[in-house]
Amino acid sequence: MAASVWETLSNEFAAAADAVGGSVVAVHGRRWLPSSGIQWRKGVIVTANHTIRREDDITVLAGHGKARKARLAGRDPSTDLAILKLADDDSLPLPQFASEAKLGHVVLALGRSRSSHLVASAGIIGGLSGAWEPRRGGRVDQQIRLDLELYPGFSGGPLVSTQKQVLGINTRGLSRGRGVAIPTATVNRVVDELLEKGHIARPYLGLAMQPVAIPESLRSKVASSASAALLVVHVEPTGPAEKGGVLLGDLVVELAGRAVEDTGEIQDALSPTKVGETVELTVLRAGSPLKRSIKLEDRPTK
Repeated sequence: MAASVWETLSNEFAAAADAVGGSVVAVHGRRWLPSSGIQWRKGVIVTANHTIRREDDITVLAGHGKARKARLAGRDPSTDLAILKLADDDSLPLPQFASEAKLGHVVLALGRSRSSHLVASAGIIGGLSGAWEPRRGGRVDQQIRLDLELYPGFSGGPLVSTQKQVLGINTRGLSRGRGVAIPTATVNRVVDELLEKGHIARPYLGLAMQPVAIPESLRSKVASSASAALLVVHVEPTGPAEKGGVLLGDLVVELAGRAVEDTGEIQDALSPTKVGETVELTVLRAGSPLKRSIKLEDRPTK
């Protein structure tokens, strides 16, 4: 019985690798070691952003070894995704996708070697959680932790189920070297925006701040019980905060109704917002609380 189970699983893995492997490419976007990628839409390759070290002279190799020129169409460091567009897009197949990963399911990570041979690593989905924000910001719809070995060059390749469907993009660039998969829902959202804009719109204030203690004499004027605030040490010229009337030396105590005592809490407060929305900032200026309305703008890409 045991031998039959293993034989069945082996056949399922072989069939999954065969079904999806034709869509997997080796991506030469850095010196020495290529990464992996997959045709996500016709003529669009998705790969791991941290493996693309140059913006020109990028080539991809499919299973037959034919080199194709590709150009970088957009990247999002916060989700470690980059997309490439092919000039010649008529022969790579499109895989099937799935939106649901399950804890404990056996899965296959696919990639391509330097010489474009298909390579694989098998294991299970070792952990699932809800939406999370990687250390660079951004939002990933679900954290899929991999209990398998992501060998060098596997980042950017697909995570594949035994039903021959792509569950996401594998990377070691989001979770301090630990292998995770970026789910298909996140990849689709990022690909849509990168194809439209070339970058991900990230709302920002245009301020540089540092944490400081609120003097005892001023704490009674703060609505929350916070003992610290953020001192504005730089206001970006023509940025959202300057347009909203924030000045150098202001103490930021609340953003969008939330007390903020460190810059991480600023990012948390901005996370659910969108470019074009208006948020209320509460500052202490000359010992008095003031409210300022800030219309959020897209963070400059340069």
